[in-house]
Amino acid sequence: MIGWKPDTPLLDPESSSAGQRYGTNSGLSPERISDTGNEQSDRESGNKASSIQKRILGRTRDTAESSWRPLLVVIILFIAWDIVARENWVAGYLLPAPGRVWNALLSSSGYLWKNTLITLYETVLGFVVATIVGIISAAAIVSSKNTEKTLYPLLIFAQVIPKVAIAPLFVVWLGFGTSPKVLVAVLVAFFPVVVSSVSGFRSVNPDLLNLAAIMGSSKWKTFWKIRFPNALPHIFSGLKVAGTLAVVGAVVGEFVGANSGIGYVLLTANGNLDTPILYAGLFILSLIGAVVFLAVALLEHIFVPWQPSRRQPLGVSTY
Repeated sequence: MIGWKPDTPLLDPESSSAGQRYGTNSGLSPERISDTGNEQSDRESGNKASSIQKRILGRTRDTAESSWRPLLVVIILFIAWDIVARENWVAGYLLPAPGRVWNALLSSSGYLWKNTLITLYETVLGFVVATIVGIISAAAIVSSKNTEKTLYPLLIFAQVIPKVAIAPLFVVWLGFGTSPKVLVAVLVAFFPVVVSSVSGFRSVNPDLLNLAAIMGSSKWKTFWKIRFPNALPHIFSGLKVAGTLAVVGAVVGEFVGANSGIGYVLLTANGNLDTPILYAGLFILSLIGAVVFLAVALLEHIFVPWQPSRRQPLGVSTY
């Protein structure tokens, strides 16, 4: 290398070429570079906010498009109901007008609200207990053939027994408190949870189980990391059914023996031929069932993000 001196730097940082390479003389000051970065960050934040807003608007539009049909049917039914009641085509003590039912709801709001909370408490408690016991039972059934041969026939036998027939026994054993109503709700909601959970645990890909076994995964870790997440869509499908059935179980328990709750309100109104309160109680029970169903659908929306139905509005699927 003729003419090259070892003490001479290969590239002088102060030279124009070095400045162009390192940006020292590129015409962009550090403040300008910082402003450019901030502008890019602001654009990215704006794009993200715009994307979130579009998603919210899209879901709102999908919910509205899927809800207007059932809402229209309900409105038509209410109009027909009001016409039948006003024209006295059916006796007023058999079919009160919607306005009378609404007035009964308002005039007895305190009384109905107190009993609604009792029924809601019995429903939720029974539903939670049925969910926990049902999932544990399903895991035991799947994990052992002997357990399946022992428990499954007993579950089917218990399911075919009418709950109305055994509810009086619970009142005799446990009294007139909350316990017999919760127990009936558990028995009614238990079977759908078990069946759907067993189906979900068995639907896992066998190759995944074999791979986990080859890699030395324990049974508990395999269950928690593979079987349980794979079964969540099936479990939530069963929970949606069990949630509405828990309302039925709680009311059946109140019918048999209770001094509070919506079931007690219905029995009292039926005995007094107070049909507006009777219809108001039925409306409240329907509302409780709908709330429980939507709560389960919301949890599914949160905990099963990979489920295709998550792209649809909560609890609604269109075909």
